[in-house]
Amino acid sequence: MSRDESDRITEILKTAKTIAVVGLTDSPLRPSYGVSHYMRSQGYRIIPVNPNIADWEGETAYASLLDIPDKVDIVNVFRRSEAVPVVIDQALQIKAPVIWMQEGVIHEEAAAKARQAGVFVVMDRCILKEHRHREADLRK
Repeated sequence: MSRDESDRITEILKTAKTIAVVGLTDSPLRPSYGVSHYMRSQGYRIIPVNPNIADWEGETAYASLLDIPDKVDIVNVFRRSEAVPVVIDQALQIKAPVIWMQEGVIHEEAAAKARQAGVFVVMDRCILKEHRHREADLRK
């Protein structure tokens, strides 16, 4: 990761308020739950995006990004890589400035499309690990 990219991630984590988590489940055993729980504990609003749940920890769940009535700062993707193009298309439609694909979620073509549209893309990285790694910088 370049220094510019690392600095940009730090700035995003410092200024973002709302994270839409695509693929968030209500099972505490799943990584999406643990990561989202941590990010919420750090002050972020978590919006669950999963047609199979009604809510997550009191926050209404939405079937797709297109259903969210509020502004989203980061779209965090916990879906298989083959599902990413649809998520990217929806993220572009809602004008999300950042798309974050969790560890193991990789789709170069969809990422290139998002970057071409001016979206900052983080791919194959855990937002929790990146947040913890930058914790001291985020408090400044």
